[in-house]
Amino acid sequence: MQRKFRLTRSEDFKRVRQNGKSYAHPLVVLVAQVDETSMHTRVGVVAGKTTGNAVQRNRAKRILREAARPLLASLASNLDMMLIARSGLVSATLEETRAALIYLFRRAQILPADES
Repeated sequence: MQRKFRLTRSEDFKRVRQNGKSYAHPLVVLVAQVDETSMHTRVGVVAGKTTGNAVQRNRAKRILREAARPLLASLASNLDMMLIARSGLVSATLEETRAALIYLFRRAQILPADES
């Protein structure tokens, strides 16, 4: 994922976490917020210590980034969102993760129903 499509500053993560709307799934939590200053969607990926050890957290973040990458082009613009890994994501496949993200994006109404 290119740097311009990522949340990088801790202030951005805090703002999205405090002001954004969250949507939960057993594998991942989506927190989304509209950002009028940005021209495109930015994504931040987070995996806390409850996800597992460092190897498992890094694997979970890689899976989330790869699952979200092809979906970014069809998402609504001007969004900042966080994808928070849950412990079940460590054993999930890429297809299961992508299905979870599609479910969450549709639930948040940022992915059109005919896209997948």
